[in-house]
Amino acid sequence: MFARCLPVLALLSGAASVFAAPRIDRVEPLSWWVGMREPTLQLLVHGERIAELQPVLRHEGVTLEGVERVDNPNYLFVNLRIAADARPGRVQIEFRRGNRTVVTWPYDLQAREPGSADRAGFGPGDAIYLVTPDRFANGDPSNDTVRGYADLPDRTRPLGRHGGDLQGVLDHLGYVAGMGFTQLWLNPVLENAMPEASYHGYAITDFYRVDPRFGSNELYRRLAGEARAQGVGLVMDVVLNHCGSEHWWIKDPPTPDWINHGGRFVATTHARESLQDPHAAEADRVAFTDGWFVATMPDLNQRNRHLAAYLVQNTLWWIEYAGLSGLRVDTYPYSDRGFLAEWSRRVTAEYPNLGVVGEEWTSNPITLAYWQRGNRPRDGYVSSLPGVFDFPLQEAIRDGLREPEGWGTGLRRIYRTLASDAVYADPSRLVVFADNHDMSRLPTSLDDRVDLTRMALALVLTTRGTPQIYYGTEILMRNPGTEDHGVIRGDFPGGWRGDARNAFTGAGLEPEARAMQDYVRTLLQWRRTSPALREGSLTHFYPIDGLYVYFRRAPAQTVMVVLNANETTQTVDARRYAEALGGASTATDVVSHRSHELARGVVVEPRSATVLELH
Repeated sequence: MFARCLPVLALLSGAASVFAAPRIDRVEPLSWWVGMREPTLQLLVHGERIAELQPVLRHEGVTLEGVERVDNPNYLFVNLRIAADARPGRVQIEFRRGNRTVVTWPYDLQAREPGSADRAGFGPGDAIYLVTPDRFANGDPSNDTVRGYADLPDRTRPLGRHGGDLQGVLDHLGYVAGMGFTQLWLNPVLENAMPEASYHGYAITDFYRVDPRFGSNELYRRLAGEARAQGVGLVMDVVLNHCGSEHWWIKDPPTPDWINHGGRFVATTHARESLQDPHAAEADRVAFTDGWFVATMPDLNQRNRHLAAYLVQNTLWWIEYAGLSGLRVDTYPYSDRGFLAEWSRRVTAEYPNLGVVGEEWTSNPITLAYWQRGNRPRDGYVSSLPGVFDFPLQEAIRDGLREPEGWGTGLRRIYRTLASDAVYADPSRLVVFADNHDMSRLPTSLDDRVDLTRMALALVLTTRGTPQIYYGTEILMRNPGTEDHGVIRGDFPGGWRGDARNAFTGAGLEPEARAMQDYVRTLLQWRRTSPALREGSLTHFYPIDGLYVYFRRAPAQTVMVVLNANETTQTVDARRYAEALGGASTATDVVSHRSHELARGVVVEPRSATVLELH
């Protein structure tokens, strides 16, 4: 009897679904502002059968310009125009069937902060501190485990969540500012509701929500405000290329082409050169941009105009909402080129001074230069991206410092890489680094040589561009015997209750770790007041006899830097560098404060970097 009733029950259930009132689950962006340069706004509305309804609104200065429906009836795309003199406040959007209002959504339209569009970004005068939030400090143990999130905390697992959070970062802003950093770049903090390895943040499952294990949207905004009060800007890690496989889009995609390859995993070739290669087959270009990194990171199709608008607006929303000073864009060239041109144009048009840097992991300066604003490649591509990460120089530092001096090796490798600045539209806008969250830590990559690590950090902090240092490198954190990213992104000592070592206070740190921390702090704090490093030109001399000498010059200051690759003390004959000395006769070591008479030569220690201010 029961079995014979099942078809009837199923029919009744289906009928209930058909006649259930449409509902709204999401409207994104979550809010917007009056006075944005671009007056149009496209709302993504998601909810059961929402496409059956017609939105209507009446609000001073806000016009409903159109509604677009797509393949999936659970989506509406609502196009608004917001006049420059629109009235801030709550916009009541009614969704109607005929003349009957089925559901109403209150949408917040806010006034912008004064000077928001002209906010200061980051540039050569700054120094960036890169932090993996899960591994920096656990300021709020109560959010280590959150109901509904499967990836539970376990500090014994390199790929597990360790409990670091935004409160931990906020608690230690004094350390960041006290070291001398002026910008703080956090690896992504948006929701990663993934079953495992969610700690790194790059498999986003909600582009408008901070992961509750890190904190909340409001706490993120508070962090930005308190950092700004201490002279530190907040840089957001933006992911445009992909989302996490547990993103709500995957369960209910707006269109069949929202995810590349129809939602089926097809790996990218990583053949980035194909985008600039004049001989490349189009199939190779498509295979690079449309392929996925891994099966858990579905590749987004930014050629879909609704998705493209969504990603642009999401970026603008976070800048405005949180008060960001800059953006770091993950896997930059893997997104569609046409989309990237429009994304970078919109962001820099809205915020002309914002710091924006893209990740293009290549050792070829020509490939890297292609993406920078002001470059004019043969194919006519126009980018508005201000900066890129200097991966060629990072590789040259790593290899050049540990290999013997030769025709194209050692310090000459570094020299030749910097000589390639001729291909960049603006070399000063490159971000210079010696390691980051995706590669071996600097001491490990330099065979655990503390002297070479000091040389590398001195170079990063004194050459052209904006320096970036990865958290823990200043205390010689290592990843011995493994390339496991979970180990590379180790816990910062002192960030957890009960830690035997505390890098924030120096308690329990080994003498060499404290010495390196003091060295980096000294250079960073001096750099903040150095016009030559903040805005000066670079002049370098071809390395001879294991000595690489370069100068940073501004009208108010000249700085001379000597890298000595020899295992013995050397005396630098200043006469060779007369054209850059500007008549200076003495120099002061900015670290040791030792004074030098240039006519007598400058004595430099073995395997060392000497930073001198000329007088």
